[in-house]
Amino acid sequence: MVGEIQGLVPEYARPPESRYGRRMRWAVEQTVRQFVDAIGRPDIDWGTVAGIFEGIGAYEARQGRSLDGLQTAIRVGGQVACRRFIKDARRLGWSLEVLGKITESLFVFLERIAAAAGQGYARAQGELAGERERFRRRLRDLLVMDPPASDAAIGELAGEAGWQVPRTLAVVAFRPAPGGPAPVLPPAFLADWDAADPYLICPDPDGPGRDRLPAAVKGTRAAAIGPTVPPAGAALSLRWARRGLALIERGALPGKEPLRCLDHLPTLVAAQSEELLDVALGARLGRLMELAPHRRDALTRTLLTYMECRDNAVAAAERLLVHEQTVRYRIRRLEEILGGAMLDPDRRIELLLLLHHLVRLDSGDRRLSPA
Repeated sequence: MVGEIQGLVPEYARPPESRYGRRMRWAVEQTVRQFVDAIGRPDIDWGTVAGIFEGIGAYEARQGRSLDGLQTAIRVGGQVACRRFIKDARRLGWSLEVLGKITESLFVFLERIAAAAGQGYARAQGELAGERERFRRRLRDLLVMDPPASDAAIGELAGEAGWQVPRTLAVVAFRPAPGGPAPVLPPAFLADWDAADPYLICPDPDGPGRDRLPAAVKGTRAAAIGPTVPPAGAALSLRWARRGLALIERGALPGKEPLRCLDHLPTLVAAQSEELLDVALGARLGRLMELAPHRRDALTRTLLTYMECRDNAVAAAERLLVHEQTVRYRIRRLEEILGGAMLDPDRRIELLLLLHHLVRLDSGDRRLSPA
């Protein structure tokens, strides 16, 4: 019986004298003995053999295998037993009725041990799922730790969690919709929905993960996607994602769709230096800041849009919804006010930061009106 099982189930084909081989022979012997003892005894205790097969089912689950191999082994064992019964029936002169009852008892027995194996398998799978989820939570927390963990530590915990370490990842900070259920995420995503500032980790965000990301944040009020980084840089990605989310909630950045932080780099950078930029406004844009608010606001928005459009008045006019001659007039006026600052390459980045500070990040006392 052991030989036939090993011949038909490759994963059970181990040397007879190995620990696995001896355990397998012991299990078969115990099963045969239990069946023989149970013939004609409906009150027999099934606990021993049920415990054996629950343990075998649990072992299969822990090995990451399905129950197919074990079910094949049980079926093969039953076939061997049936052939033996037929042979012994002839030798011992059993009637067809006796042979039928023994065979029927065998089928009932096989169903019971298969059910016991299934119960052990299901219980172990539940335990493994809980254990794997604990490892996933630990891995999630490790990835966003600052200072970052080593690649070796990430790899070791990822192995325990059954998570394939991606080449790159991005962290998404979001605000869940009130009362909304957490979406079902692909297994590759790691998320903390219960944190005060929830986030999720998206693997390969510029590759396969890009297509799965919209569904992951569907139903959230707002979401900001941090920069793409190696796994050890997840804390950096989370930090900038949260800054982007804060600017969405402040109204400084658009939040209708998930926002990619790197698409709004100037505003994010300016937001980290608001105190310094506030002081610099008077020193660098003194004459512009002295204008009446409505005039200053129109000129400021025009200049920022013009510079973002690579000094293209037509493109700037389309974005501002004004005539291109209006843009050209305002640019000439700005050249008079700012002098050479608009043409000085060394001052251009500084000017862009100041304009982003004024237009995108204004706190209220200098609130800008539409162009």
